[in-house]
Amino acid sequence: MAVYIKAVLELTLRNGRFSATFARTTCIRKESTKASKLVYSEYGEASKVVRQESESLRIQKDHEITVRMLAAPVNPSDINTIQGVYPIKPKLPSVPGNEGVGEVISVGNNVKNFTPGDRVIPRYNAWGTWRTHAVCEATEMMKVSQNIGIIEAATLSVNPCTAYRMLQDFVQLSSGDTIMQNGANSAAGQYVIQLCRVWGINSVNVVRNRDNIEELKCYLADLGATHVLIEEELRTTELFKAQGVQKPKLLLNCVGGKNAQDCLRHLFKGGVMVTYGGMSRQPVTIPTSAFIFKDINAHGFWITQWNKDHDRSPEQEEMLQDITCMYEADLLKPPIHKLVPFNNYQEALENTINPKGFSGVKYILDFQC
Repeated sequence: MAVYIKAVLELTLRNGRFSATFARTTCIRKESTKASKLVYSEYGEASKVVRQESESLRIQKDHEITVRMLAAPVNPSDINTIQGVYPIKPKLPSVPGNEGVGEVISVGNNVKNFTPGDRVIPRYNAWGTWRTHAVCEATEMMKVSQNIGIIEAATLSVNPCTAYRMLQDFVQLSSGDTIMQNGANSAAGQYVIQLCRVWGINSVNVVRNRDNIEELKCYLADLGATHVLIEEELRTTELFKAQGVQKPKLLLNCVGGKNAQDCLRHLFKGGVMVTYGGMSRQPVTIPTSAFIFKDINAHGFWITQWNKDHDRSPEQEEMLQDITCMYEADLLKPPIHKLVPFNNYQEALENTINPKGFSGVKYILDFQC
């Protein structure tokens, strides 16, 4: 980075005479920065089509900022995008990554709302966070609080926002009401549990059986889960009868198939099912009787579409501020995660989605190693 001084002659009319002064301004010339990025040029299995490349960043323009990435998660939707089976299809070749947090290291002369040292996250989907540095329009980024951790900031825009909107937008819930969700150990599911705890809502959480099921149940209970059931227990539970738990008004479904049907049986009359994922890769089938006699309502939800519809809206700003405040007050914690050095990206790609379903750990690329 080269610094040079520019002297500007200023003429000022004073008492009918011109006086000359020199104004000194410091200008910074941004030279090329060596960077590294992940990129894919064809759709396919992420571990096979994604490669690492070096690049020299182009010179920053007056309305742009230069960002050094700090951390970026590898979400199932990222893998699906690379596979070509997700609704978002970036122009190829493309840098993957929807979420992440970076630090502003320089700003253009016309940029007023950012300064070096600010932490920022992408405003738009498929921005391409899996790279060490980027030069971009200032309008592509939004500032995040320095008072929350790197992991919290890197994972701010998808899962906590998904949980927040689903709990806010479909059913008017009050303290003491009950919701049910499957896939409760997913990243979004963990945020649902914590938000329910903050808002005084009871949560019934369904997970798949596994070797460490008691450990998982304890972990979710520590997050605030009211009840945790495995799928086999769900089919025979007396929770809503003998134990007197209020039937759920809202069902959050990210699994589909038989699991979703088993959950649906417990919904309160007039209840709502919101589907936001399909981990089982099986369709959502709702019995006719549920529609006719229980007046069940079914909706889909996609946070990407919500953000498009509410870009820069008061609702979006309020949501992000609310979530940030909960982080700052230690009312929320990020999901179970594993930091992976950027150069070891293959580990994250291979383990984010496995043949048995989604991983129970969120892999996060660490650019600071």
